Amino acid sequence: MMMNHLKKLLYLVLVIGFGLVHAGAYEDFFKAVSLDDDRTVRELLSRGFDPNSTDPKGQTALYLGLREGSEKSCAVLMEHPQIRIDQANAVGETALMMAALKGRTDWVGRLLDRGARIDGANGGERPGWTALHYAASGPEAATVALLLERGARVDGRSPNGTTPLMMAAQYGPEDSVFLLLKKGADPRLKNDLGLTAVDFATRGGRESLAGRLQAAQR
Repeated sequence: MMMNHLKKLLYLVLVIGFGLVHAGAYEDFFKAVSLDDDRTVRELLSRGFDPNSTDPKGQTALYLGLREGSEKSCAVLMEHPQIRIDQANAVGETALMMAALKGRTDWVGRLLDRGARIDGANGGERPGWTALHYAASGPEAATVALLLERGARVDGRSPNGTTPLMMAAQYGPEDSVFLLLKKGADPRLKNDLGLTAVDFATRGGRESLAGRLQAAQR
């Protein structure tokens, strides 16, 4: 009886100890990614930590690393054979979207080369936010250009019908707006609220751009 009790107690101690070690590794892993401590990231992965784990806010490590500019840690994650390139966070955003938003054209290219789906997790089969929407909102027209070269849908629709051109008109550089127009973006399209790219530019206080978009509608 006493022996069985001791065995159960020992088992409980081992389970609790394993849980505490795992919890510590979990915290260490995401801290290391945020601080770009690639040595710790590599060590934890070599010990079996799942590269596709998500932090308490539902962010993937690769998404978090790209958001924080942790290039060395992202490189380690990208090397892992089990990394899920298209894994989305809690709100459906992927690492490719974050790289596009940050204007990291180099990382957009690396992710695409690893097989990232250019039109999001749904592959363009239904409306959804895409990397091109994010790039159009970001600082680099070069990122927009790369995505278009690699096959992004120029007039892809978000769930509420917003197009990349609309996002660029309010948030992105004018070079992105004119690049999208050159590649065939339709300035006459309206989202579910009846707004066009002209309206988005106006909302962003970009009256001159709104005028040029108005002219492009003719």
